[in-house]
Amino acid sequence: MKLNCDLGEFANNNDAEIMPWIDMANIACGFHGSTPLTIKNTVKLAKQHQVTIGAHPSYPDVENFGRQTMQLPKSELIACIQYQIGALQGLCRAENAQVEYVKPHGALYNDMMKNLNLFEDICVAIAELNQSCQHSLALMIQALADNQAFDDIAKKHDIELYYEAFADRAYLDNGFLVPRNETGAVLADNQAVVERCQALLNQQPLLSINQQPLTFQLDALCVHGDTPNALAMLKALRQTINATK
Repeated sequence: MKLNCDLGEFANNNDAEIMPWIDMANIACGFHGSTPLTIKNTVKLAKQHQVTIGAHPSYPDVENFGRQTMQLPKSELIACIQYQIGALQGLCRAENAQVEYVKPHGALYNDMMKNLNLFEDICVAIAELNQSCQHSLALMIQALADNQAFDDIAKKHDIELYYEAFADRAYLDNGFLVPRNETGAVLADNQAVVERCQALLNQQPLLSINQQPLTFQLDALCVHGDTPNALAMLKALRQTINATK
């Protein structure tokens, strides 16, 4: 199981401390946070530590850090996603690095998991880029008890999916995340996060906020870079994952 983290979102950050502990970096592309220089420096860090690079596109919503739903026409949404991925690809080429996958940010991520039409629009945006890329981009999404509908759409567009769970977020009984504006949505207790990781590594269910068992097939485990105590959390998770190898 790979560790991934959302990075490059702020000019003043601890990305240099976080990067050695992760396998995959979801790098902001400017529409919810970051600047070209911050993005470029994050790419350099990822390359230095041999961390796989992913694009982290958002709704065009810097004011709300990409955490507010927006209703965009399909053509505009596709262009926004392609613009952000293309910007990161350009900065990666300048550093002799490569974007390997896409993971939408914030409200765009949550919305695509609840709206298959939006999910397909994102797949179309990636598929159009893949037509002219030597290396096809994969798409990272949330693991649910049943991802079949997402699998079917992705296969139609010849896109590989990576499935992730969240180490630092509470889950509802239906397998979706507790909204950030609700009490207990973000987990800051390292021990609780490590226990969740150990359960997942042992093929055991993840427990919802009401202690209901949730079973997923996973490729990756995410910690948000802006979660309090993110660095200590990632170090504890890395030790836990390495101990099972």
